[in-house]
Amino acid sequence: MNMKTRITGLITGIISGLFGAGGGMILVPAFTFINKLDEKEARSTSIFCMLPIVAISCIIYGKNKYLDWNIGIKSAIGGIIGAIIGSILLKKLDNQVLKILFTVFLLFVSIRMVIN
Repeated sequence: MNMKTRITGLITGIISGLFGAGGGMILVPAFTFINKLDEKEARSTSIFCMLPIVAISCIIYGKNKYLDWNIGIKSAIGGIIGAIIGSILLKKLDNQVLKILFTVFLLFVSIRMVIN
């Protein structure tokens, strides 16, 4: 494993633990630019990487009583259904379309964060 990959993982872990984000915002761009993965491979690999990061963060948050289990479970059910749909769409969409959709999504989220 090269140093760039380890540093990317470290940064992603810190941001995920701190802000609850990281997979799409950090790993996907890093995997496409640094590791030269194509769009679909970068997204799939980022999801795989996020599983242990999210599990550890969840354990620590739960231990510190920061979790609302009711909302979390209900949202997770919707998230599972959405993950199935998203995985099917990933297989069908062209890489260029994925780049455009991802860029629009990040711009939308960024603008909403600044406005709110």
